[in-house]
Amino acid sequence: MHVLLHSVPPTMQQATTNPRLRRRLLDTRRQRDMASEIHMPGPECLIKNINGRLLVNPEALKILSAIRQPVVVVAIVGLYRTGKSYLMNKLAGKNKGFSLGSTVQSHTKGIWMWCVPHPKKPNRTLVLLDTEGLGDVEKGDNQNDSWIFALAILLSSTFVYNSMGTINQQAMDQLHYVTELTDRIRAKSSPDVDGVEDSADFVSFFPDFVWTLRDFSLDLEADGQSITADEYLENSLKLKKGTSPKDKTFNMPRLCIRKFFPKKKCFIFDRPTHRKKLGQLEELCDDELDSEFVQQAVVFCSYIFSDSKTKTLSGGIKVDGPRLETLVQTYVNAINSGDLPCMENAVLALAEIENSAAVQKAIAHYDQQMGQKLQLPTETLQELLDLHRASEKEAIEVFMKSSFKDIDQLFQKELAAQLDKKRDDFCNQNLKASEDHCSALLKDIFSPLEEDMKQGIYLKPGGYCLFIEKMQELKKKYFQEPRKGIQAEEILQEYLKSKESVTDAILQTDQTLSEKEKLIEVERVKAESAQAAAKMLEEMQIKNQQMMEQKEKSYQEHVKQLTEKMERDRALLLEEQERTLALKLQEQSRLLQEGFQEENRRLHKEIQSLQKKMNKPKKECFLG
Repeated sequence: MHVLLHSVPPTMQQATTNPRLRRRLLDTRRQRDMASEIHMPGPECLIKNINGRLLVNPEALKILSAIRQPVVVVAIVGLYRTGKSYLMNKLAGKNKGFSLGSTVQSHTKGIWMWCVPHPKKPNRTLVLLDTEGLGDVEKGDNQNDSWIFALAILLSSTFVYNSMGTINQQAMDQLHYVTELTDRIRAKSSPDVDGVEDSADFVSFFPDFVWTLRDFSLDLEADGQSITADEYLENSLKLKKGTSPKDKTFNMPRLCIRKFFPKKKCFIFDRPTHRKKLGQLEELCDDELDSEFVQQAVVFCSYIFSDSKTKTLSGGIKVDGPRLETLVQTYVNAINSGDLPCMENAVLALAEIENSAAVQKAIAHYDQQMGQKLQLPTETLQELLDLHRASEKEAIEVFMKSSFKDIDQLFQKELAAQLDKKRDDFCNQNLKASEDHCSALLKDIFSPLEEDMKQGIYLKPGGYCLFIEKMQELKKKYFQEPRKGIQAEEILQEYLKSKESVTDAILQTDQTLSEKEKLIEVERVKAESAQAAAKMLEEMQIKNQQMMEQKEKSYQEHVKQLTEKMERDRALLLEEQERTLALKLQEQSRLLQEGFQEENRRLHKEIQSLQKKMNKPKKECFLG
């Protein structure tokens, strides 16, 4: 797609003389139209901050709902007038877009969004979130700053914190929002029974942390040795021994960053240009900017493009546009209603929407398969049940692929109930189709006989034998007809039963037969009728047995696929937990080396809780 978008398309004049060029031009336009539906020429406000209230912009949600690819979400926060928007424009591949402003007022209100094709991952969309500057004195109340900070963390897969100068205590103090996260976000709707902090689960869904330091003027050195920007960040996050309030204030933001953001990265930027020209950054070309700054921006963008992960929820659920749309609405609604945004609740709200859609998708697939393959009436009930079972198996696969977090298998049970009803409906339709077809067939085949009976052709000596011969001939013709369906015998017997009185009248008026012969014939007809009834009863029992077997097979298919899905989900969860455990053990080792026993004990409790969860026995799989 990107090659087509950037190549020079042929003109329509050229295309009219060359059919191949015309097709290429139309394909190019179609792809460009498709891209323009999903990607945006400029940013759109996603969450408005109006008079201290957060409002979601429906237009921005509409854009998200059209993005069917998984999304990489990069959010940037920081004090106002620190050049956040410039970096986001660079990530969008533009000089203009997010408002830079040129005064000391905060320009970006709320959270603005720009969705662009990912430059390095063709099957991903890059969603850039630029937040209003924190600490704007005009706002007075910084309550919303904390919510903007929390939302940026909840929505992103990479969280960029932008600040000016070096990482000193003032920079850490300005990052006090990170210490408030436990008061702003919940991982679970209810606390763990073992009393471990809810925040212990944050690490499993928090984004990667990138600290960008603007107008950085120090040499990167420690103890006379050159160090990297990442090492500089790690050194800046070292804790101070002591228990005084001042020590706790010093340690708190550092502990929170270390605890919540295991993957950390740091970039330093020189001043881009002379102070007086800073307000004209949008207009300046790269060769008018400081060359070091330009290169630093290139390295930063390259890292974001290569290393920023797809936004993923607990359980390995990859987020696409519609899922991000739901998360935005769920979190903002929670904040506006006075609740704390809860990760678990957001995932469950998302699951409810998607699992409901998964049921409909599975049913639609079943209907499509049955519509293509089923021709009523089927010759046997088993033929119909085999088709149902194959289509049902595929439908369950469709559901399993699209569903997640189906608590107590409520949606799978709903699917099972709908599939059972579909099966029963098809059985009834099959029955009716067979009855209608056989009735029409009998009317057509036996119409000459009916006419002869009306004219009394068989009411004469020797007429009964002629009648029985004709009846046998027509029954044979009826049996030779294909695809009569499962009601063939029953409809025939009903027809024959309706002719019993006429048959008996023909028998009794036939003077060539003795009374004894007539009695024998009556008994023969009765025996034949009884035999047919016994055969129909046996067939009914076989059908009932087939239906019972089919119900059991359906149940077993549901359980089999559910078991496989639970195994896959458990493997993903264990991977997630093992990653989290490794990071916690790494931090515990660091705390021990630094001699922080109290923090180490708290972390040890979290580690034990996580190990306990990992060793939980597997759940038994059944559908109630």
